[in-house]
Amino acid sequence: MAETKTLAATVRSGIGKGAARSVRREGRIPGVIYGGGDPAEPIALDYRELNKLIYAGHFLTTLFEIDVDGAKQRVIPRDYQLDPVKDQPLHVDFLRLKPGASLRVEVPVHFINQDTCPGVKKGGSVNIVRHSIEMRVPADNIPEAVIADLGALDINDSLHLTALPLPAGCKPTLRDRDFTIVTITPPAVVPEDAAAAAAATAAPAKGKAGAKAPAAAAPAAAPAKKK
Repeated sequence: MAETKTLAATVRSGIGKGAARSVRREGRIPGVIYGGGDPAEPIALDYRELNKLIYAGHFLTTLFEIDVDGAKQRVIPRDYQLDPVKDQPLHVDFLRLKPGASLRVEVPVHFINQDTCPGVKKGGSVNIVRHSIEMRVPADNIPEAVIADLGALDINDSLHLTALPLPAGCKPTLRDRDFTIVTITPPAVVPEDAAAAAAATAAPAKGKAGAKAPAAAAPAAAPAKKK
């Protein structure tokens, strides 16, 4: 289950681009809390704290208890914007989580037992097709990851969605097909027979190109005239 973290915020009185710029000049980041049947609530958060949380990883799958001027709300980040040049946070959206609610999240896939994978030992490579799976999960039980075990895969084997153990109450949003998660690809080598055939084909061609033309025969001597 994802860890719940605390975050302090203040009510933001103004809205719009001008008010947002004013908040940023004060060293804070504008945001909004929405959903759950309540009106959207503009807020402002501390820049340093928010920046650290975003770059710590898993920000969009982390539950937060936001204290807005003494009133606590349980939320999850839904989106955030970064400055295209400085990569600094500009705005963040939070979704309210009511008891019994569910939501869609991208859950990362963690791959284990690569060192004991038979296909890898034979020179194969791990080809990851999907690094995450979009699922609908309970708000009270957001998984940190889904585990893909490679310990039994040989060359050309693959793992599909139905082979992964999903956490209780979690269902993939794409349920109409059993898509591939990871495959073990064979080593990229040229077979010996093919290499020998290529060499045999190239040898006569080189001989024809490099052969010298036969020397022309010397003209026959003219018969001597009788005196």
